Amino acid sequence: MRFDDRVDAGRRLAGRLEDLRDADPLVLGLPRGGVPVAFEVAHALGAPLDVILVRKLGVPYHRELGFGAIGEGGIRVISEDIMRMSRVDEDDLAEVQRAEEAELARQAKRFRGGRPRIPLTGRTVIVVDDGIATGASASAACRVARAEGAARVVLAVPVAPPDAAERIGPEVDELICLSTPPLFSAVGEWYRDFSQTTDEEVVALLHRNAGETGGEGGCEGEKGCRARTGPVELPVEDGRVRLPGDLSVPAGAAGIVVFAHGSGSSRFSPRNRAVAEALSGAGLGTLLFDLLTPEEEADRANVFAVGPLARRLTEVTRWLRRHTALPVCYFGASTGAAAALLAAADAAEEHARGEGEDITAVVSRGGRPDLAGADRLAEVTAPTLLVVGGRDETVLDLNRQAAASLRCEHRLAVVPGATHLFEEPGTLDAVADLAREWFTGHLAAPPAPAG
Repeated sequence: MRFDDRVDAGRRLAGRLEDLRDADPLVLGLPRGGVPVAFEVAHALGAPLDVILVRKLGVPYHRELGFGAIGEGGIRVISEDIMRMSRVDEDDLAEVQRAEEAELARQAKRFRGGRPRIPLTGRTVIVVDDGIATGASASAACRVARAEGAARVVLAVPVAPPDAAERIGPEVDELICLSTPPLFSAVGEWYRDFSQTTDEEVVALLHRNAGETGGEGGCEGEKGCRARTGPVELPVEDGRVRLPGDLSVPAGAAGIVVFAHGSGSSRFSPRNRAVAEALSGAGLGTLLFDLLTPEEEADRANVFAVGPLARRLTEVTRWLRRHTALPVCYFGASTGAAAALLAAADAAEEHARGEGEDITAVVSRGGRPDLAGADRLAEVTAPTLLVVGGRDETVLDLNRQAAASLRCEHRLAVVPGATHLFEEPGTLDAVADLAREWFTGHLAAPPAPAG
């Protein structure tokens, strides 16, 4: 079977994928040549389209011969047989990988223009290329999709050699291949027109699909993101633990506030949910999630282990940044406030090294920021608001001590007549007002100097 061009191949492939329409699939094209094929599939199914980025690792003296591939998220696939045959050693591998990692980052910026990847969690994902040669790139792409939480991975290609199809088949839930000719030397021989696809064509097709589908997963403008509300599962501990959460991102949101609850509480905390509702009314996104599993909560020592809790908060923040380009803020209560400030200190350190984004602002409600330690508090750069009840005298004193250690912009706000849980009439409303003003003010303004 021969194809006129990639458009023809995509349309024929779409016919074999029609039964996936009701699965609300997400189509991922391998740049560059796979994207025109993927666009036709996405168009036929009415599905959103994104790129899935992988780079072939080519033998140094014969770049066309791939001995492996790398993908987003640190995925690497290596053919030990080709490495041995080509006499590629570990130094060669490291040199080639460094160069391809730089190209991977360039492609991500070029093709998406700063937009985040469309979330794969829980979805049926169709990975599309214009054909398979060694299968390394397709294999890496499917592993990336799986690592990003796809519930089902379908690999769809117009043509592949029989042995490559057999190798990749076990790695996916379904393999759709229109032709597996026994005499196979290159993908291009099965196309009448196999001219090179340019970066500009890839970008144009992604934009065209976004216009057709409403731009799922992409941010509109510098601040806004398409509205998204519902339950999420957050992978931590290298994916070994999945924490339940509730994510809400109103259209046009200026940022997202991540809640870190305190001891004996959860994402269902009525106080945090009341604050989250007020923030949502102000146009802010919110993420409430459980820092611990039910089994972990049974050991009370875990509830007060603010270091591990902070690391989980950092992992969840990284997950969130992969799914949205919006600024991130923290709202911490009780021991969760210490975890939030530790995570903010870690983010500031990474940002200083040029490895990530800082946290935009932090609010603590009846928190124990002192548990973060004076040295770590001094490393926080995010503007921090400490809210304490006027009748919560012990915690108020601890917050005053913590405030003295902060070197960033900060403020201690005392709510008159409030006890630790802000159960008195009007006191929780006062907390919500203070938090809303703090977050919206710092999301709209450039960073203030430390004070």
